[in-house]
Amino acid sequence: MSWQLDGITMEGTVVRPDGDGPFPAVILVAGSGPTDRDWCSPVVPGRHGSGRLIAEALAQAGIASLRYDKRASGPHAMDSATKLLGKISMQSHLDELVAAVQVLTGLDMIDSSRIVGLGHSEGALHVLRYATSTQEVPFAGLMLAAPPGRPIQQVLLSQLAHQLAQIPGGAEFLPMIEEAAARYASGEPMNPDPALPDSIKTLLAGFEAPMNLPFARELWVESASDYLSRVRIPTLVLIGGRDIQVEVYADGEPLQEAAASNPNITFAFPPTANHVFKRDTRDPADITASPLSGYNTDGSQLDPDSLGVILTWLGKTFDRTVLPA
Repeated sequence: MSWQLDGITMEGTVVRPDGDGPFPAVILVAGSGPTDRDWCSPVVPGRHGSGRLIAEALAQAGIASLRYDKRASGPHAMDSATKLLGKISMQSHLDELVAAVQVLTGLDMIDSSRIVGLGHSEGALHVLRYATSTQEVPFAGLMLAAPPGRPIQQVLLSQLAHQLAQIPGGAEFLPMIEEAAARYASGEPMNPDPALPDSIKTLLAGFEAPMNLPFARELWVESASDYLSRVRIPTLVLIGGRDIQVEVYADGEPLQEAAASNPNITFAFPPTANHVFKRDTRDPADITASPLSGYNTDGSQLDPDSLGVILTWLGKTFDRTVLPA
């Protein structure tokens, strides 16, 4: 399907079960950067994305779904770039989600009272913003898949620390990165040390690229923990035991603390799931050395424990929403 938002064409894919409906539905919001509707990225090898696999599994379970390309991702990202320059923000991502929900609820086969938002990684922040604001179509529930429990600055520094640990002498670069991050957090230019590896300087420069502003500065301090105390609908928080980008303890613990007084929030930590909820049984040292291996390669499969948790939770949530008041 396609639709317009602020003069830019957005595109998405609806997957539906057999039958006439009306069906409960899930709207999938992809993670950061150029990640597309299938949860594939040009910087990650392979096209066997978890977003598409989850949508297909949902349809087999009687649940419809819509997944969409953000305007800065997918096949038309370059065409949209000039129109989006300086306009990408947390609000613009929320606007994309609102528009996609409107498209989904406009389909006769969809039960608009039973829509769950599933946000992956950065996408979890966007579904949380939707759920904690006043919207014409409220969500019946939330699934937060690999949500950052710490501010994005801390998550990035942790990821870079893992990578630098694999390089002889790499640890000496971490203080330089922390200094650049501190300057950025205070509103100043990063001015990374020239001694840093080119790959890291390129990564940091992306946060200051005009195309990514003001969004990158807003995102720098965001965390899912800041929203959980305001969530009033059933919510599933899912972090894989083999995820080294969003981590069970470093991110899971602040999320659990934020949700301590909220009985609507359920946590699950499937032990063999990686960041995109594919099954990964490698030794932890091998995962750290090659963290993106198996994300979207042909033949990679969804982690069965993760999928089981998702389907079981959705069944309970949708049943709950149709009970008499």
